Amino acid sequence: MTDACVIGVDLGGTKLLAGTVDAQLRVHHRAYRLSRPDAVVETIVEAVEEARQATRAEVRAVGVGVPCLVEPASGVAMACNHFALVDVPLRDLLAERLGLPVVVDNDATAALLAEFRYGAARGARNVIVLTIGTGVGGGILADGRVVRGATGAAGELGHIVIDAAGPPCPGNCPNHGCLEAFVSGPALAREGRARAEAEPESGLGRALAGGRDVTGPLVTELAHDGDPAARAAIATLGHHLGIGMTSLVNVFNPEVIVIGGGLVATGDLLLEPARAIVAERALIPARDQVRIVPARFGDESGMLGAAAMAFEAAGDLESIG
Repeated sequence: MTDACVIGVDLGGTKLLAGTVDAQLRVHHRAYRLSRPDAVVETIVEAVEEARQATRAEVRAVGVGVPCLVEPASGVAMACNHFALVDVPLRDLLAERLGLPVVVDNDATAALLAEFRYGAARGARNVIVLTIGTGVGGGILADGRVVRGATGAAGELGHIVIDAAGPPCPGNCPNHGCLEAFVSGPALAREGRARAEAEPESGLGRALAGGRDVTGPLVTELAHDGDPAARAAIATLGHHLGIGMTSLVNVFNPEVIVIGGGLVATGDLLLEPARAIVAERALIPARDQVRIVPARFGDESGMLGAAAMAFEAAGDLESIG
């Protein structure tokens, strides 16, 4: 690899992924870290330095997607549901530490950029991306432009309320019954454990009895192996996801809703129940026109979108706003 490249970083609530990416969006090295809420800048710098040392190419810029409200022009992280990032000049701190141009934006907006330019939403101009992992991120494209709102705080789609009497939302959100409280990796683990306890003869039940920790990845694995309890757990999340997406379809009339993040690994076990709810509950004609699809780049959409942002910062790619 000798051509110039960039480094894209996707900071999630649980883990961080950095990738050395060329202009064809090929990933040449991946660096993984666990997210450290008390050392966000240090963790990003460590991963970027690993990725930079793994290539002989010129690294032109770094793009970083973070699960925060971000002021894109300044790269300031204004607020965050899962990290103590309030009015933190993340772009400038990272640029000083790395000695490279840095661009910072919301992680779901980065995933939106990757899927809109190169992935499952290519050719569409009205797009919603939901990244479902530790939490739920959202990106909105309306008539070909990113919707950012008055202060850059738009797109918090994980915090639309689907049950006003529902459980408290995790993190720093003061609300109850948010989509994120019902549809996320932790939510899948909770639902899976409840199913395991209720159905001790199921695959989930036997796993729990055998001392295994019931996690989202375990539920997903057993569901793909055919365990009815695990499949029912994912279907429950799909039902809640469909309720949330019904509101998004009615409000935004998107051509396509792209589902990314770690829970994309559940595939149609999650998406088919969600599609059924949208088909049943959303208004026509929007419900008949929208496509609900998995992200082309899976849980790497955020990292690749961050790389695309870095190419924009380096002047090699036109911004979509």
